[in-house]
Amino acid sequence: MKSSPKLLVCLVAVVSFAFFGQIAAAQEEKKVKVAQPKGRPLAAGVLKSVDPEREARETYSRHDLVELVAVDPNFEWAKNVTFKHDVWSLDFKFKPIRMIWVDVPQPGGKMQRKLVWYMVYSVTNNGKAMHPVLGEDKTYKMTYVDKPVLFIPEFVLESHEFGKAYPDRIIPVAMDQIQAREGRGNKIHTSVEMTSVKGKPRKIAVGQTLWGVACWVDVDPKIDRFSVHVYGLTNAYYWKDEPGRYKKGDALGTGRRLLQKTLKLNFWRPGDEYYETEREIRYGIPGEVDYSWGYR
Repeated sequence: MKSSPKLLVCLVAVVSFAFFGQIAAAQEEKKVKVAQPKGRPLAAGVLKSVDPEREARETYSRHDLVELVAVDPNFEWAKNVTFKHDVWSLDFKFKPIRMIWVDVPQPGGKMQRKLVWYMVYSVTNNGKAMHPVLGEDKTYKMTYVDKPVLFIPEFVLESHEFGKAYPDRIIPVAMDQIQAREGRGNKIHTSVEMTSVKGKPRKIAVGQTLWGVACWVDVDPKIDRFSVHVYGLTNAYYWKDEPGRYKKGDALGTGRRLLQKTLKLNFWRPGDEYYETEREIRYGIPGEVDYSWGYR
């Protein structure tokens, strides 16, 4: 059976189209890979790690139901009640505080040159949230579950000498400089971007790492010792009811304080107020711990 010239031409065209199509697809795939590079690793020791110090006792607490006891002190079942909940923790790493100068827009429309203190960090959800389960012997056994986490960060820089506190600021004009200087292929998020994507809550999946930055401006140049309090790295909490504060008829929760587990990072800046430079800032304070966990 002889093949017609037209049939041969069609077969050659089909084969050529498929061959060159594969080459084009491979080139396009290569472009995509180049356009989305993986973050470059930092040199050893650049990132400081913090132990989350998870404890089983964080999953439960015992409190009187003061609202019910105030109604009838004989409600024994409303006293020393056990409350339990799952507790997750994010792994936290950070780079020591650095500084950049930026022109910040003012309410009147003018620009003002400001020194921005900032700290780049990463959070990783390694899963294994603590999940207490009541056993047959009526005691709680600890199990572990993997779950996505909603991270709502808050960073407060507080001076030791003057008691001044500076909350984390969102400074859009500083982000390009910080990204170019610190990104290394990783997208750096503001505290707002950490919590949401296109108006929807952002949850960190198990195994996922996000990079962020906390910024502060107008920090007193006379500060020598200061701490950064980091909120949101865990959902561990407990509450305190001020004894005798709640009275029958008061609004629910009157006199109650909710305390969050918070990370405290200590820093030392042995410089002067006239020449501020990031090289003066050291992690840790002589004679004190580098970091600690507490409830605030």
